[in-house]
Amino acid sequence: MALRLAPGTAWDDTLARAVAATPEAFDTAPHTTTLRNLVEGGWKSVGTPTPVRTPLDNTDLVNLPRLDAESARAAVRFAAAEHRDWAATPLAERKARVTDALDELTLHRDLLAMLLVWEIGKPWRLACADVDRALDGVRWYVEEIDRMLADGREPLDGPVSNIASWNYPMSVLVHAELVQLLAGNAVIAKTPSQGGAVCLTVAHALMRRAGLPATLLSGGGEELSEVLVRAPEIGAVAFVGGRSNGGKVAAALLDSDKRHFIEQEGLNAWGIWNFSQWDLLAKHLKKGFEYGKQRCTAYPRFVVQRELVDQFLDMYLPVVRSVRFGHPLAVGDDWTEGDALPELDFGPLISAAKAEELRRKVDEAVRGGAVPIYRGKLDGAPFLDGQDTSAYVAPSVLLAPPGRSRLMHAEPFGPVDTIVVVDTEDELLAAMNASNGALVASLACDDEDEAAKLAVDLQAFKVGINKPRSRGDRDEPFGGRGASWKGAFVGGDLLVHAVTTGGDGQRLYGNFPDYNSYPAT
Repeated sequence: MALRLAPGTAWDDTLARAVAATPEAFDTAPHTTTLRNLVEGGWKSVGTPTPVRTPLDNTDLVNLPRLDAESARAAVRFAAAEHRDWAATPLAERKARVTDALDELTLHRDLLAMLLVWEIGKPWRLACADVDRALDGVRWYVEEIDRMLADGREPLDGPVSNIASWNYPMSVLVHAELVQLLAGNAVIAKTPSQGGAVCLTVAHALMRRAGLPATLLSGGGEELSEVLVRAPEIGAVAFVGGRSNGGKVAAALLDSDKRHFIEQEGLNAWGIWNFSQWDLLAKHLKKGFEYGKQRCTAYPRFVVQRELVDQFLDMYLPVVRSVRFGHPLAVGDDWTEGDALPELDFGPLISAAKAEELRRKVDEAVRGGAVPIYRGKLDGAPFLDGQDTSAYVAPSVLLAPPGRSRLMHAEPFGPVDTIVVVDTEDELLAAMNASNGALVASLACDDEDEAAKLAVDLQAFKVGINKPRSRGDRDEPFGGRGASWKGAFVGGDLLVHAVTTGGDGQRLYGNFPDYNSYPAT
C-alpha cells in the first residue's frame, strides 16, 4: 500500500505555525524563510544564511544565519550586562518569569514536538517526550529552587554559555538554560548546526517574551568557539557533544578557572555474566533502540560470557529484527486526523553524511575481521514513494570488532551494536572499559552481590544491575568517569551548584585537574 504524509504535518504547514506563533524570530519571503539571531536583546537579521536540511527526506527547511566572531563578541558583551541586572533580580521574580515561559512553552508543546520530528527525525512519541521532559523537569526545579539556594548560593559573575549537540534540544539544552536562569544567570546558547534550529528559535522567542535574559546565536564552531568559551565575560561553559570538540573546549579552558561542565561521549556497555533472566533483558534492549541510539546514554556494546553467547543471541536477534524504523510521518490512505502517528523506534540519522559515515565504519570493521551476524535492510520500511532515504540506516550487529576498528573503541551514535565474547571477569571489565570512561554501564547478572563487586571496577559514573541507566531527571545526578566528562557534574541540586557560588563551601562534584569527586548514584 502506498503511503502518504500524514495530513496537517507537512513542513510548510508546520513552519507556518511556527512563524505565526513567534513572527519576530523569522524573516519570511516567497519560497524561503530565514531564522533571526536573538542577540543584544532582540531578534536581528544578521549573519550569512546557509540552508538547513531535514534528515526525513533531505529537502531544505529554512536558512540558518551564521554569525561572525565580532558579532558574537557584541552579543556576549550585551548578555554580560543583562546578567548583572538578572543576578540582582529577586528569586520570586525569577521564578514568576520562568513559570510564565513554561506556560507559553506548554501551550506550544505540539508545535515544538512536530518541529523536532522534521528537524532531527524523531518519531512523534519521542519528540513529545523530549519536550515534556524539559517542561516537567523545570517545573520541579521551580518548586525546589528556594531550598537549593537557601544556604546563600549566588549567581556566577557572568552568563552561562551553552554549546549542545542536536539530539535533545529541549530536554537537555532548554531545560539547562531555564534552570540556569532560575539560579540567577543570564544564558547564551549556540544553535546546533545539524538540527533543532527552528524548535530552539520558537522556544527562545517564548522565553524572551517572558522577560528572560536569553541569547540564541548560530555559527560555526571555529568562528564562535573562542568567543563562547574564552570570552572574559562568560561565567561558565556547558558543553554536550563528542570527544573531539569537547576536548578542544577543555583545552581552551586549561589556563582558566572558568566554571565548566563538559559532557563527552563514551562507549556504554552491557556486561552479561552468569545470567539467565532473558525475558527481562529483552525488554530493556528493545527500548534501547529508541531514536536509533543517537544519544549519549545508549548501549551499543555487549560483552558476553562465552558460555552464554548462544542463549544471548536467541534472545537478542529477535529483538533486533522487531525494531521498527522509517519515515515518522508516513501513513496509509485510511489515516485520518486524530489517529496516532506511526509508532516507530527510530527514523533517520541526523544527516545523510552521518549515515554514510556509519556505513563506512561497519564496512571497515567487517573488512578487518568482524563477523556480521545481522544486517537489516531498508526494504519494507515505511517510506513515501520516491523519497530520499539517504539518512536512514537499518540495524546492524557485529561480532568481535577488530581492535583497530573505530567501532571497537568509540560510540557509533547509530543503530549498530557490537558484541565482544570473554572468558574471565578481567576480560569482561577490560572490554567494558574500552573507551577510557563512560557515562553509564550495566551488568546483567543473576547474583546482584557479584554484580556489585564487578561494578566497582567499571569506568562509568552510573552502573545499572539488571537494568539500564540513563541521564535521569529531577534530583538524579549526572556525570561521567574518565574522558567522558570534564568539570562539574549536573542533575538535581548539582546543576544549581554548578552555576552558583558560595553556600557551605563544599567543593563541587566532578572531574577536575586536581581532584575527582563523585556523588552517590
